Amino acid sequence: MLISSYNPSQMGDVLVTIINPDKSTQASEQKQDVTRIYEPKTDLTLGYNFFKLSEYLPDLKGQGQVFLTTAQVATLNDHLEAVGFKAELEADLSPKFVVGKVLEMTEHPDSDHLHVTKVKVDNEQVLQIVCGAPNVDVNQHVVVAKVGAMMPSGALIWPGKLRGVKSDGMLCAARELALPNAPQKRGILVLDADEFPVGQAFDFEKGRQLFIN
Repeated sequence: MLISSYNPSQMGDVLVTIINPDKSTQASEQKQDVTRIYEPKTDLTLGYNFFKLSEYLPDLKGQGQVFLTTAQVATLNDHLEAVGFKAELEADLSPKFVVGKVLEMTEHPDSDHLHVTKVKVDNEQVLQIVCGAPNVDVNQHVVVAKVGAMMPSGALIWPGKLRGVKSDGMLCAARELALPNAPQKRGILVLDADEFPVGQAFDFEKGRQLFIN
């Protein structure tokens, strides 16, 4: 898992990388222009912050989540070793927002409004996702934020449980995707099946046209 965020207009020339979910207790150590965040009890690395990033990744552009190439990750690992840290970043090139199809839907055993869905995404993978949207239904094409996605709000999608039921991702509303003129009400974005085939990365540019008259 590798989640990377670069927002120079807000945070300066700093790349934030996350490889494990937050823990209740965290610590940090700095070596030259790199800060490692880790869990003290287990020494598990949670992520690294790379300062003065443009000195070794000058071509990286972004205003939020960025997807690093294999070569860029290799450069970061070389830099980690050069300053005295372990090279432990692994490239993750898979899309994090994809078009899915709801195959099954059952009621949550411990909730009167949550649904347990089975959703087909890319690579023939089927995910179990708990969803509370009132309009979710079988056979819909939907936007799935997979584990490793960073929402426009900055929230991260990790594996989890909702009221005791496993959930690996999120079915997204248009407003959660920050689409222009999105309805400000509960309910997931239901896509046209012909325009948005199952398994493809969600086309945000096409998505931004959905609510423009």
